[in-house]
Amino acid sequence: MTIEYDYNEAFSRNIGWVTEQEQQTLRNKKIAIAGMGGVGGEHLITLSRMGFGNFHISDMDSYELANFNRQAGASLPTIGHEKAATMERLAKELNPEMNVKNFDKGVNDENLEEFLDGVDLYIDGLDFFVLGIRQKVFARCWEKGIPAITAAPLGMSTALINFIPGKMSFEEYFGMEGLSPNEQQIKFYIGLSPSMLHAPYLVDESRIDFHNKKGPSTPMACKLCAGVTATEAVKILLNRGKVMAAPWGLQFDAFRNIYKKTWRPGGNNNPIQKLMFKIAKKKILG
Repeated sequence: MTIEYDYNEAFSRNIGWVTEQEQQTLRNKKIAIAGMGGVGGEHLITLSRMGFGNFHISDMDSYELANFNRQAGASLPTIGHEKAATMERLAKELNPEMNVKNFDKGVNDENLEEFLDGVDLYIDGLDFFVLGIRQKVFARCWEKGIPAITAAPLGMSTALINFIPGKMSFEEYFGMEGLSPNEQQIKFYIGLSPSMLHAPYLVDESRIDFHNKKGPSTPMACKLCAGVTATEAVKILLNRGKVMAAPWGLQFDAFRNIYKKTWRPGGNNNPIQKLMFKIAKKKILG
């Protein structure tokens, strides 16, 4: 069966929440997403369904069985296949007119400038335990005036922070410079979720393993991240609606039915965050 593709028809049900003109604006924007795993893959699919038409994507990994619980492209037919290539294919099945530049060796020092070239928005989809290149990407976005979003899948919740040009930077908020890798990881964790809405229903703490860089995950959290992030992307790129920027953040926990805004002036240098760091460091590192 041959179907003639028509962009306007494919995304016509978006109209009403956005205008025809705004839909065309989204079509022409370019979004960079580093990481095509749990949240990154869901980001790409959700944004594609919203009609965004230009992407830079990156991932160096291939699918394995342990990805099945949360990653959009993971299935029996894709085991061993490259995540970035798989997600590019799935996105183009939604919009064959889409432009995708695939950085299938991941983002690194050599290709960072190319990855961010001409980009209107950066969305963080890197694994939680990847910090070095994450810090560099956010720093370069800040220097280039590119708004950037990170949304963490925590339990059955999402915790989101926007980094908007002219506001607080990633490093100013998280304050990781000069710390050990494990200390940086703790700073990242408590900075992402100052309210810790997900913590009370964790049933097996041993599954959070900072030393071996592993943690439990759920598909619901990844989808929540994608929904909230895509909404922020629409607001930022259409300049419509209130956008909270660091040191403001938010967390919505579907398990507990709680939504909370957080405000941490000084980021992790805030006295509350310093206390959280001290407690978390003792608990995690001993």
